[in-house]
Order: sequence, then structure tokens, then C-alpha cells
Amino acid sequence: MTSADKPTPTTNDQQPGDPGDPADSRAVTEAALFEAFGGVRGMVETVLPGLLFVTIYTVNKNLQMSAIAAVAVSLALVAVRLIRRDTVKHAFSGVFGVGFGVVFAMMTGDAKDFYLPGMLYTLGLATAYLVTAAAGVPLIGLILGPVFKENLSWRTRNPGRKKAYTKASYAWGLILLAKCAILFPLYWWADTTQLGWVLVALKIPPFLLAVWLTWVFLAKAPAPIDVFAEMEAEERAEEARKAAARQDTVQ
Repeated sequence: MTSADKPTPTTNDQQPGDPGDPADSRAVTEAALFEAFGGVRGMVETVLPGLLFVTIYTVNKNLQMSAIAAVAVSLALVAVRLIRRDTVKHAFSGVFGVGFGVVFAMMTGDAKDFYLPGMLYTLGLATAYLVTAAAGVPLIGLILGPVFKENLSWRTRNPGRKKAYTKASYAWGLILLAKCAILFPLYWWADTTQLGWVLVALKIPPFLLAVWLTWVFLAKAPAPIDVFAEMEAEERAEEARKAAARQDTVQ
């Protein structure tokens, strides 16, 4: 029987501090979500470039100055992480987002287009969440599986967890679609500063709502199966069997 075929052990006599203890499970879930989505610092790195762009543009209506400031602060955030030897994935995603926005705005000469790549990305991400959830391979599970050290074990061995990931993916998709339903009409009807301030205001609340719902669904789900620990245990067992076989041969 392989590790993929083994049933997950369960017990009704869990004590606080046991691996399956609900309190421990919630704590692990919180830590994993914090790591996956960047926490407070990641949110600041997501909001700050756009906030700086719309602030400067509101004051002087200078597209070039606003774009340079947004790019500069994005690069500075990456530099700080590099100096501190922190993970740079969230800061780099901000750089790419700002970079595409600046290119669009400079090409068209319309400052409003600074926001268009990010809006299209949000729409694409919402679609991906909904499509993958409907297909039985929820995107949030693909994102969080490695963080929880369960990889894709939730797909075949942990149906309760798969259900939670599916609910969370639907939640993310619907929340992002609602955000798009607000932003795209504003892109056509509002001016740059109005769109910019609304977009900045909608950066954090929908994200926090989606993360909170993900935590709610996962906190009630079965604990993740640590496939890495299973593989290590199997390797140790195999080494023990080989050692025993060698000892039998010598005797």
C-alpha cells in the first residue's frame, strides 16, 4: 500500500496540543494564510504604489511624474526586502503590476490606463477561481496546498478539505467579480482621479473578506495531510528494513 492509498488516521480522543487539535489547526491555518498572502506588509506593498500614483496625479495631473513615483516606490520596496533577505514575491508582483500599468498609460497617453492591466488581471483571476472550482481543482487549493505541506493530497485523500477549498475559491471568484463590476463601469464613465481613489479604497476590504472566508472554511475542515512527513517516515522505514536485512545476511 502506497502513501497515496493510506487512510488518514482519526481519533475522537484528541487533547489540546495534539496534531489534530482544532485550536492547533486554526493556528496553522492562520499562519499559512499569513504567509501565502503576505500579511500586513504585503498589503502595504500592494496599495502604496497605486496610492502614490493617484495622489500625485490628483495634485498636479502629471502622468510622467506620477508614473515615475509609483515605479520608484515599487523598486524601493523590493530593495528593502532584498537587503533584509526577505521573500520578494509580493514586492515583485507589485513591480510587475506597476510596470505594466505605466507602459499602458505611457503608450496611450491616458493616465486612466495605468489601472487597466490590474483590472484585467483581477477579472482573469476571478474567472480562474470560478472555473477551477467548478472543475473540481480549486485554485486556492493549488495555491495553499504546498504552504500546508499537503500538496494535492486534498484532491483524493481529504474530501472535507477539498470541499473547503472549493467554497473558498468560489468566494474569491465572486468577491473579485463584484469588485470588477464596480471598477469597469468607472473606467468608462469616471475620470482618472475618481477611478484611482475608488480602486485604492477597494484594494484591502475585498481581499480581507476573501481571506477571512478562506480561514472560516479551512478552520472547519479536516487537518491537512503532511505528505512530506509521510515521505520522510517511509524513507526511514525503508532504511530500517534494509538495515535489518543486512543484519540478517551477516548472521
